[in-house]
Amino acid sequence: MARITARNLVKRYGAFQAVHGINFDIEDGEFVAILGPSGCGKSSTMRMIAGLESISDGEILFDGRRVNEIRPRDRNVAMSFENYALYTPITVYENIAFPLRAAGVNKADIDRKVWDIAAKMELTPLLEQMPASLSSGQAQRVSLARALVREPSVFLLDEPISHLDTRQRYRMRRFIKSIHQEFGHTMIYVTHDQEEALALADRVMVMSNGEIQQLDTPQQVYTRPANVFVAGFVGEPPINFFDFTSETDGEITIEGNRITVPESLRPHLGRIGKRGTAAVRPHFMELGETSPIRLKGRGFITEELQDHNEIFVDVGETRVSLVTPPDKHVARGEEVTISINPDHLLLFPPRQQKEENFDVV
Repeated sequence: MARITARNLVKRYGAFQAVHGINFDIEDGEFVAILGPSGCGKSSTMRMIAGLESISDGEILFDGRRVNEIRPRDRNVAMSFENYALYTPITVYENIAFPLRAAGVNKADIDRKVWDIAAKMELTPLLEQMPASLSSGQAQRVSLARALVREPSVFLLDEPISHLDTRQRYRMRRFIKSIHQEFGHTMIYVTHDQEEALALADRVMVMSNGEIQQLDTPQQVYTRPANVFVAGFVGEPPINFFDFTSETDGEITIEGNRITVPESLRPHLGRIGKRGTAAVRPHFMELGETSPIRLKGRGFITEELQDHNEIFVDVGETRVSLVTPPDKHVARGEEVTISINPDHLLLFPPRQQKEENFDVV
């Protein structure tokens, strides 16, 4: 296991800069997910940690030791990819044993290690099968076992389950979580799927345009996003945004609805200015007059999702969504009142401004 430190880390591909001088610390044994859209720099960051990409500027340290010039094979880093790349001419046993044989481990230790990891990954009945006979989920578990059998200091996973169907992804998430709890490896998990990141990681590093937008616990990333980008990228259904104006201290106006801002947010209105962006997640809104923060709207549609409903309401020119119990319905055009949980109202500067360093208040 290893503690990973990045200092002013930069990656350039010719004139294009993919990673812009980022800094982070990943603790020994921690599970960190790097989350962001395609092209945000997350895979480049992971590949620099592995040594598969050169570092344009800055440095990476393992347990305080600079590894910029150390070859990938000497960093004791294991990787698992979306493409599990099993060796088709040999059995599952030999696939798992391959890195141990390459390292010159003796036969008895290889056998013990392979059977041990196979048991933990529920692969024992498959050891004599050929990769072509495996399901995609089984093949991914073999790929993970082959990486883990080396007992790496750092385990890197690059979109390892994105190609699986919903049921297999759900099962593989449990496997990956249990692997971390069982082995305690320092793990870095790269994904564009915010559900995977929030479900698996101790902390989530949200990236956009080659910069870290927020590095925090899943709970904080979800409830206290650092800026408009994080708020909008994380969460399903997506967060609701409202443009607001503020003419007096302690009050804002959203689509003609005048709202008294909670005491905890009032000191920040002056810093934001006369115009800004309010945000609230669909789970923190409900129908009826249950909160002092209310908006008037008209029903659009109700999506019935069995265990809950998602209701869409037009508040002025803004269409918002609410997650409600399955017995709640709104007719098209029906006048409704929406209540917002005051503890989960978020305020940001206006969305048209540069979003990289917005502070949630």
